[in-house]
Amino acid sequence: MRIGLIIYGSLDRLTGGYIYDRMLVKYLRGHKDYVEIISLPEKSFMHHLWDNLSSQLLHYLEDLDCELLLQDELNHPSLFMLNRRLRQKVSYPIVSIVHHLRCCEENSPLINPVYRLVERQYLSSLTGFVCNSQATLRSVTDLLSTCDSSTGDSVCFKPQSIPFIVANPGGDRFHPQISRMEIRKRVLQEGAMRLLFVGNIIPRKGLHVLLKSLNGSEADQFIINVVGDTEMDPCYFESVCRQIKRDGLTDFVRFKGILSDSELAGCMKASHLLVMPSFYEGFGIVYLEGMGFGLPAIGTNCGGTKEIIRHGMDGFLVSPGDYAALREHLTRLAKDRELLSEMSLAALDHYHSQPTWENSMENIRTFLQGLIER
Repeated sequence: MRIGLIIYGSLDRLTGGYIYDRMLVKYLRGHKDYVEIISLPEKSFMHHLWDNLSSQLLHYLEDLDCELLLQDELNHPSLFMLNRRLRQKVSYPIVSIVHHLRCCEENSPLINPVYRLVERQYLSSLTGFVCNSQATLRSVTDLLSTCDSSTGDSVCFKPQSIPFIVANPGGDRFHPQISRMEIRKRVLQEGAMRLLFVGNIIPRKGLHVLLKSLNGSEADQFIINVVGDTEMDPCYFESVCRQIKRDGLTDFVRFKGILSDSELAGCMKASHLLVMPSFYEGFGIVYLEGMGFGLPAIGTNCGGTKEIIRHGMDGFLVSPGDYAALREHLTRLAKDRELLSEMSLAALDHYHSQPTWENSMENIRTFLQGLIER
């Protein structure tokens, strides 16, 4: 197959969505498919809207030697109008890889209607979807099924008529090797409980909620290792640092920055619990990756996290921003290491029951071949 893939910036970015895209490109190229990366410059949302009027981008895509064009859904501001013009000029399918919808995030009530409108127009311009979870598919279906009152259009889209596939990310990127005996030994060691937060330091990931859950509790029960980019939102990172200092958590929080895969794997292997109370995740690859090292996970009950964490079995689910419930779960596990051990082993078992990257990427490739043949 000859495939084009549109992304913002570099494919090497360390986010779950870019890891997914990178794994797919690696798999396709490994099966002798040609994949051309079309990288659009990263700008603000409003500046991206002007890309839709770019005759240069339109002509480039029109002349692209491909059988199918993939687009990361993150690029929707640049393509929601351009795709309609492009489909009049080309015969190849245009398929979006949807990790999660921007309008599902915590946004200002003033700007979110704009996000919904633009995102809905983008989704309706496509000929197929690759969704990373059932939750993401539901959000796409719900948005497409909403009538466009702003234009007076009373005809709803019928998402069931658009080809799609749900392909969950794999959790085996690190190929974890850890025994049940090692997990139990780690859990029952005396000392502080080692919490791991993995995510870029932005408000949506909820680091401030985790820190607030420890305010007023016996903080010396815990060590928090924070892995992620601290430069994506400097103002938020500064507010988190002030929060740590104000609440007396300086001795218990360690910022690790961006780690290599081997370093992150080592960090997971040495931790007791993965905690990322994100306000929304389309899937949440890191929860599954942590389970490969026997780490129970605490996340929120929004988005695709519910498809990974089984509440009370291999982790806990809390409502977004519910630091009191988070504190209760953390305190319980810190005091009951036998329970932590049971949940750790259940996490490892759950990890082994999930599809691998190879499984998921193979399903996507078969789906794309079918679209081309159709």
